[in-house]
Amino acid sequence: MIKLFIDGASAGNPGPAGAGVFVKKNDGEVERYSIPLGQATNHEAEFYALIEGLKLCVANQWHVVSFSTDSKLVDESFEKRYTKKSEYRDLLEEALQLSDQLDLCFVKWIPSTKNKAADQLSKEAVSKSKGNK
Repeated sequence: MIKLFIDGASAGNPGPAGAGVFVKKNDGEVERYSIPLGQATNHEAEFYALIEGLKLCVANQWHVVSFSTDSKLVDESFEKRYTKKSEYRDLLEEALQLSDQLDLCFVKWIPSTKNKAADQLSKEAVSKSKGNK
């Protein structure tokens, strides 16, 4: 199973935003992605981190994956396949459509202390977004 740790961040709400994706492969190899998102809220950035991770899974044909996030909103929305907040529905729908292309996909909540690699990557991406104003 491929393990992905994801995080989103923004400097302002909304503000320059970024997504971080830290991938642990079965053979122990790791990959790091720091993805500038332009302007977004913090919660939107969290959803975009999931979407970017899912795009990586589809592109690399990783069909059995586990996502770890420190966003309870993303975890609960994905688990229920529903969000009350209308501003996140399109993002959740995109994530669900991508996940439906995989054989097995879990999302689980972890404390932020266990998600430091993805957090650092998301902050690097925020800096890149600030530079692209």
